[in-house]
Amino acid sequence: MMNLLKKQSSIGVGLLGLTLLLSALFIAYDNKVLWLSVSFVLMTLGGLIYFQTIYGHQLSGIKNNGVWFSALTTRGITGWLLGMGLTAFYIAIYWFPEVLGFNTQGESTGLVAFFDPLSLSLNGSPATQWFMYGTLYTFAIILFGVKFIWKYWGNRYQLFRTLSVVFFQLCFAFLIPEILAKLNPETPYFAKDLKNMWPLNYYFLDEWHLTNMLTGGNLGFFFLVFGLAMIFIGSPILTYFYGKRWYCSWVCGCGGLAETAGDPFRQLSSKKLSVWKLERWMIHAVLVFVTVTTIAAIWYFITQNPELSLISRTQFISGVVVFIIALMLILFFWNKNGLEKDAKYTLISLGSILVLSLCVQGFSGQNNILFLNSYSFQKWYGFGVGAAFSGVLGVGFYPFLGSRVWCRFGCPMAAILGLQQRLFSRFRITTNGGQCISCGNCSAYCEMGIDVRAYAQRGENIVRSSCVGCGICSAVCPRGVLKLENDGLENRINSTPYPLGNAMEVDA
Repeated sequence: MMNLLKKQSSIGVGLLGLTLLLSALFIAYDNKVLWLSVSFVLMTLGGLIYFQTIYGHQLSGIKNNGVWFSALTTRGITGWLLGMGLTAFYIAIYWFPEVLGFNTQGESTGLVAFFDPLSLSLNGSPATQWFMYGTLYTFAIILFGVKFIWKYWGNRYQLFRTLSVVFFQLCFAFLIPEILAKLNPETPYFAKDLKNMWPLNYYFLDEWHLTNMLTGGNLGFFFLVFGLAMIFIGSPILTYFYGKRWYCSWVCGCGGLAETAGDPFRQLSSKKLSVWKLERWMIHAVLVFVTVTTIAAIWYFITQNPELSLISRTQFISGVVVFIIALMLILFFWNKNGLEKDAKYTLISLGSILVLSLCVQGFSGQNNILFLNSYSFQKWYGFGVGAAFSGVLGVGFYPFLGSRVWCRFGCPMAAILGLQQRLFSRFRITTNGGQCISCGNCSAYCEMGIDVRAYAQRGENIVRSSCVGCGICSAVCPRGVLKLENDGLENRINSTPYPLGNAMEVDA
C-alpha cells in the first residue's frame, strides 16, 4: 500500500513539473531561471522516486514484469495518447515552431523563451526551438538512463553502454557545441553534434556547411578533418573490431534515446519476415538517396566555389564513378554471400542508374547534376527523411512500432555500418542451441525486430546487418544461450538447415 502511494505521488510530482514546463506556452514568467529550475527539479525528483519505487527494492536482474499488461506498452489508450503527443510536438518543432513561441523576426516568447536563461549561459544567444529541443532531448536521455541503469543493475555491459550514450549526448552533442558557439561568436555555424558523421549528418558536405568549415579558421578546419576521418577511417576500423554497436549502442543520440526513453517499447518491434524484407529495401534506398543528395551538393559546391575546391568537376565525377563501380564489384564478387539478394541488388541497380546519370550529365558540362539542382535533393531529403522520418515517425511512433523505427527503416548511418558489420566485422552473437528452451525472451525484447530465437534454436551465430549489439537478448536469456563476442572472420556465418539437437549422431 505504501509503495502504491509512493508510486502515485512520484507520478504526480513529475506531472506537476511537466505541467509547469508546458504552462510556459501560455504564461510569460518573469523569473524564468526560478521556474525553469523548479520544473526540471520536479520532473527529476518525480522520476527518481518512481524508479526507486519500481526497481530499488528488487534483486539485480532484468525486470520486464507486466509489460504486456500495461496500456502504455501494449498500444493501449495511454500509449496512443503519448504517441500522438510526441508526434504533435515533433510536427511543431520542425514545421510550426511559432506555436512554441519561436520568432525569426524578433524576440521569442512562450516555451522557447522559457529556455533563454540556459541558452544565454551556454552559448550567449537567446534560445531557439532547436536549443529547447536539444535540452529536453538530453534531459530525457539522462533521466531515463538512470531508470535503465536501475532496471538492468548487475549487468556490467548494460551499465557501461548506458553511461557511454549519456556521456556522448551530454558532452559531445549538447555542452561542447554550445560552449564553442559562445567562445567563437564570430565563427559561422558548423558544429551541431560532434559525434554525428555523414550520412547521419546529411548536411556535412552541403555547400553552406563546407563553406563555413573552410572559412572558419583553425576550428573549421579541425571539424572538416575530424568529420572526414570519422567517415573514412574511424568508422570502418571501429566497426571491424566492435561491430556497429560502437556507434548505434554506445555513441549515437538516436540510439541513446531509443535505449533509455524508448526501452519500455522495445517489445513492440515487429519480427515478421515481411517486415524484415521491407526494412532492407527501405534502409538501403535511403542510403542511396542521401548519397545522391551529397553528390549533387558537392557538385554545386565545386561549381560555385572553384577557389575553395581542390579538385575540378571532371575529376570529382570521375572519382565518384570509379568509386561506385568498385563498390558494386566488391558487393557482387567479394563475399557475395554475405548480403541478402534484396540488399545487394538494390545497391547495384540504383548504383548503375547513378553511374549512368553521372556520366550523361557530369561530363556534359552542365551546372546541375542528375537532372536536378542540389537544392531540390536537399529539400526533399531534409523534409522526407531528416524531419518526417527521423523525428516525427522515428520518435513519435515509439508507442506504436517500437523504439528503433528510424534505426531499422531509415537511418543511412545504420545502413553503412550494417554493410560493414555484415561483410568484415569481428563482432557476432554466438549461440548455444543445446541449451535453448525456446522461451522467446530474446526475440520478444529485440528492438531491431530480429527473431533471435530462430538462430538460437539452430545454434547459429547472429551476424545481422541490423543488429546494434545492445545485448538485451543475452541479458534476458535465462539459460545463458547468447553471448556477444569478437573473434576471427572465419566461419562467422555458420548457417545450418536443422536444429542443433538433430545433428547429433545416435549409436544403434
